[in-house]
Amino acid sequence: MDVAPELSRAHFRFYAELNDHLPPDERYKNLERTFFVPSTVKDMIEAFGVPHTEVDLIIASDRSVDFEYTVRSGDRIAVYPMFESFDISPESRVRAEPLREPKFVLDVHLGRLAAYLRMLGFDTEYLNCFCDPELVRIAVAEHRILLTRDRGLLKYGAITHGYWLRHAVSRDQVAEVIRRFDLAKLIRPFTRCMACNGLLEPVSKDEARVVIPPRTAELHDEFNQCNQCGRVFWKGSHYERMRRWIEQLRLPQ
Repeated sequence: MDVAPELSRAHFRFYAELNDHLPPDERYKNLERTFFVPSTVKDMIEAFGVPHTEVDLIIASDRSVDFEYTVRSGDRIAVYPMFESFDISPESRVRAEPLREPKFVLDVHLGRLAAYLRMLGFDTEYLNCFCDPELVRIAVAEHRILLTRDRGLLKYGAITHGYWLRHAVSRDQVAEVIRRFDLAKLIRPFTRCMACNGLLEPVSKDEARVVIPPRTAELHDEFNQCNQCGRVFWKGSHYERMRRWIEQLRLPQ
């Protein structure tokens, strides 16, 4: 006579901003998961809607485990978010070490955010034609943090560093990224090309005249040129406004 498989139960608790991925009525609560067939803790976490790239520490029944841990009946599992700004040793991380010199790759819907991050001096790869497999390839091969508004994109197993943006407005997204990855002290404004991500280098007015309007050459004396696309930048009417905004981003949150 066949015996029906025994129903198993495990309880999960998600901490801090990981709750953003849960339905409102499930946030900051102990959540029960029932199962007949054991599976990895990574699969169960993502079944709740939480991308593995935002998880940095998993405690299962009072000990740290990795993503390959097989969930057992009776397990009580605590899931914690990324800790980019401090060390959580001696507990075992489930991801690679934080990227202390962060570089980014952005999905196709985040062009304005890409320009802002470049303006702040962060190495940011972006093209409005990147497909999902290409984004994953770049993130993995170049050790970049993948920023996206698509939770599904962060569930690719190869991705180790990624973040789902909570805000929809680009300036709010900038502040969110700076705060989340503790980047305020790493801001180096006006050192990268907002158009192509190349580095900016000082050029003389005579060199700049080749590509700038004559009136601009009359009004300004300092110019920087992108070492990749050749665009020339100067302190135009928007400069002071952007500088004040950047100073706000540098303030402690």
